[in-house]
Formats: sequence, C-alpha cells, structure tokens
Amino acid sequence: MSRLDRSLISGLAPFQGLTAVDLNRMVGQAHSLRIAKDEAVFEQEGEAHSFFLLLDGHVRVIRTTPDGQQVIVRYISPGELMGIAHALGRTTYPASAIAAVDCVVLAWPGRLWPEFAAAFPDFGANTYKMVGSRLQDAHTRVVEMSTEQVDRRVAHALLKLVNQTGRRMDEGVLIDFPISRQDIAEMTGTTLHTVSRLLTAWEEQGLVKSGRQKVTVTEPHRLLMLAEGRASKT
Repeated sequence: MSRLDRSLISGLAPFQGLTAVDLNRMVGQAHSLRIAKDEAVFEQEGEAHSFFLLLDGHVRVIRTTPDGQQVIVRYISPGELMGIAHALGRTTYPASAIAAVDCVVLAWPGRLWPEFAAAFPDFGANTYKMVGSRLQDAHTRVVEMSTEQVDRRVAHALLKLVNQTGRRMDEGVLIDFPISRQDIAEMTGTTLHTVSRLLTAWEEQGLVKSGRQKVTVTEPHRLLMLAEGRASKT
C-alpha cells in the first residue's frame, strides 16, 4: 500500500496546531478504508478497536434503544472524527455508524488514542472540544424533543443538515446526500406519516422540494421562521 500523505489531514479541525512532523507521525500510523453505501463503519456495543476520520462521503450515527427503535443521533461530514469511544472512557462503541453514501475513511488502532492525546496536546484539546460540542448538540435535541412541536423539530433538523452539508442549486439549498423521510423521522422522534405530511404541506407552501431520498430547502429563511415559532404553519 502506498504511504499516506499528511496533506490528507492538514488543515482539518482535529489537527489544527500540529506541526508537519506531528502530522506525518499520525498519518503514518493510519490506514485508509473504503466503506460502501449502507455498510457499517462500526456497530453499537462492538469492541472499540479503531477510531476514524471521515475523508469523503457522509455517515449517519444510529443509536438503537433497548426496545429496538432506531434513532439517528447525527450525521458525520468529511473532516470529522468518529468512533472515538476511548475519548469518552469507553471500550465499546456507544452507537453504530452507517455509510449514507460510498465513503473513504482513515482508521487508527484504538490503543493509539491515549498515546496521541498525550503526545499531541492540540489534537487532544481539539477532540475534547468536538466532544463537548456534540454533547451540547445532544442536550439541545433532548430539549427540542421534550418541548417543541413536531413541525418545529423537523424544520430544525432540515436546517441543521443544510448548514452541515448544503449545496447551492438554482432552486435552493440541496441536502447533499441521500436522505429518506424515514431518516428524518428517526432524527426527530416522530413517524414517517408525520414527516410525509409536513413535507407535502411545506412543498405546497414553497418551502422545500423533496423527491426520492432528496430534500432541497427552497426558502431557508421562511423555514427558520417556522422552526423558531415565528411563522404561520398554514
């Protein structure tokens, strides 16, 4: 296998502040993997043998509840770490990561996590900052689930995906990976029927366009008004 180059990771948020020597040392201990669409990068409660950096594609993180329901916790975009169970003091993965499209990842053995965190303080600090941001995001979602009406939850979820992955098109901002109405339901703690009803109503109002596993937000500002409870729902 050809040697991986530090340019793969330089400039990415987890590696800010690292020297060329540091980057070479880190990337020299990684190997690259191709993960086909719908394949698992890792599975919930599996041994945390590796941690990963997503180079290309999008990954959905799914948590299965004790009663068997699936909840989409978040989507991972290129340049983000995932599977960092050891940073959370865990030896198993707390959720599953499934490729939403064909993906390319870098993988490091999990045993290297404490070594990297000690040897590269900026990497450790950047990673814990990311963990903190994800925890804050999770708390925000818990509050939304507990207090917000379902239309506002779905609007917030679509806007978050637009901010994370949106690609500008003539008709609006496309969520730039395949996403089904069932996926949106699993993100927002509601039913497929409810999501379908909302998207149909919003299409009639000119807020979104949706097709097979495609959603384009045509009026982001109006959708934001709705998400914040400042717009009429009719």
